[in-house]
Amino acid sequence: MKILVCISKTPDTTSKIAFDSDNMHLKEEGVSFIMNPYDEWYALVRGIELREKFGGTVSVMHVGEASSEVIVRKALAIGADQAIRIDSKPKDSNDVATQIAHYAQNQSFDIVFLGKETIDHNGSEVGALLAGMLAIPFISYCTKLDVEGNELSATCEIEGGEVSFKTQLPAVVSAAKGLAEQRIPNMKGIMDAKKKPLEVISPVSANQKVKLVRFEALPPKTAVKLIAPDDIDSLVKILHEEVKVI
Repeated sequence: MKILVCISKTPDTTSKIAFDSDNMHLKEEGVSFIMNPYDEWYALVRGIELREKFGGTVSVMHVGEASSEVIVRKALAIGADQAIRIDSKPKDSNDVATQIAHYAQNQSFDIVFLGKETIDHNGSEVGALLAGMLAIPFISYCTKLDVEGNELSATCEIEGGEVSFKTQLPAVVSAAKGLAEQRIPNMKGIMDAKKKPLEVISPVSANQKVKLVRFEALPPKTAVKLIAPDDIDSLVKILHEEVKVI
C-alpha cells in the first residue's frame, strides 16, 4: 500500500500569540512550532498502522520553508519512510492543495491522509480541495478506517451520531480523534530519521483564492472575581452591569 500523509506546522498551544503592527503577519520570534496534532496523532499513525498490516510505504509531505524540517524529521522518527518538502510559504488552502495535488497526481497513492484541520486556522479546507483536484473520493472527519482489497470502509462522527461509508481506493481521508493512538518517537526512530530521504522540490504556480484582511487577537482575559456564596446582590450586579447577561 502506498500512502501519503500531509503534515503542517502550527504554533504550540502554550506559545504567546502576537501580530505585527499591521496585523497581517504572525510574530514568529520566540514561538515554538509543532506538527499539527491531527496530522501527527491520527493521520500519520493510521498510515503507519496500515503499512505495518499490508506492507508498502508511508511518505510525508509538507508545504513550507526550511525552518520546518525539524517537524518533517519528527514524522520520519515516528515511522514514515521518506519525506517531501515543497519549498514554499503557503499562501492559502488552495495553494497548499495545489502543491500537494501536483506532486500526488502521478504517484499512484492508495490513500492520502491529512488531519481534519490545523489547530490554528481550523479551516478544514485542504482535504476537500485536494480530493477535488485529484478527482478521487473524500472522507472527512474520519474516526475509524479499514481496508479490504481495494475497498475502504470508514466511520465519521456527525451531529448526534456517526455515519459509515465504503468507497474504492484511491481516496483522500481527513483524520479526526479516535482514528489512531499517538506514538512517541523512540531513540532508534530519532537516529534512523537522520538517514531517511528528505526531498525538497520547487513549488508550482497556484492562484490565491483568499486574501488575508487582518489578524485580530482576542481581548486579554480579565482577573477572576471571587464573590461570597451568600452575596447574591453583588453577583446580580456583576451579571447585569459588567457581563450584561441579565
